[in-house]
Amino acid sequence: MSTPKTITIAAKSSHPLTVNRLGYGTMRLTGEGIYGEPPNRPEALQILKQAIKSGINFLDTADYYGEDVTNRLIYEALYPYPADLVICTKVGGARKPDKSWIPYNTPENLRSSIDNNLRTLKLEQITLVHFRAIAGHGAPFKESLDAMFEMQKEGKILHVGVSNVTRDELETAMAMGEIATVENMYGHAQRNTHKGLHGESNGGEELLDICEKHCIPLVPYFSLFLSMPKKDTKIAAIAKKYNISEVQANIAWLLHRSPWILPIPGTSSLKHFEENLKAADIKFTQEDMDFLE
Repeated sequence: MSTPKTITIAAKSSHPLTVNRLGYGTMRLTGEGIYGEPPNRPEALQILKQAIKSGINFLDTADYYGEDVTNRLIYEALYPYPADLVICTKVGGARKPDKSWIPYNTPENLRSSIDNNLRTLKLEQITLVHFRAIAGHGAPFKESLDAMFEMQKEGKILHVGVSNVTRDELETAMAMGEIATVENMYGHAQRNTHKGLHGESNGGEELLDICEKHCIPLVPYFSLFLSMPKKDTKIAAIAKKYNISEVQANIAWLLHRSPWILPIPGTSSLKHFEENLKAADIKFTQEDMDFLE
């Protein structure tokens, strides 16, 4: 089976963006607990530089990674940015000094986060921003999203996406304005809603059909977890068949699952980063995909 090498963000808008279909998520470049400086800063910077050299032109970040650590690393490693680089950030959450996660999603909070991202990334406009929904906490969903679209009108944001949303929330968001992308938890071992350390994470399986119908890329986070709630024996079997790692098998499955999935596997290891890149060249058969389904 062949898989498309590129994907288009905001395909139906006046500013479509075509990127290579394997991005990089920067979350793992932070310290323990996704907080503080990386244990190996030179390697973190090297990974970002190597990502661009390897053809990756979609980076996922957030100002609450660190805090501000991944944004500052991106700036240090890559500024001035390549013309085709899409830096996607997230807003809607924040961190406490005890490393806990809290909602930060009132209109005032969101504006503060956007301004902070613009400052740390040294940008005049953020190409793509995901509003991360946190169920039952903070401001109402529609109130938060209204603020996002307002900042889009002001020119602070080019494209608005949503993250950690339910099917109903995605449909609500699409009725309010153009949604460029969706970032939900998704991988072979965790396709549906899951209650984890940071509250409820909404899976991608229940809204993939909407994304496909409306040409909206689904960006999976936590896609490399292979043991929820138990070891992923089918991925393990496919990995053994092709003599690849289970992580590589999972990335390849995502690329084959739908042309509207944009994987962003993250790692703090240059060796693992290079292994992840090779997953884009793995070809599964229809028999393999039937087995994995």
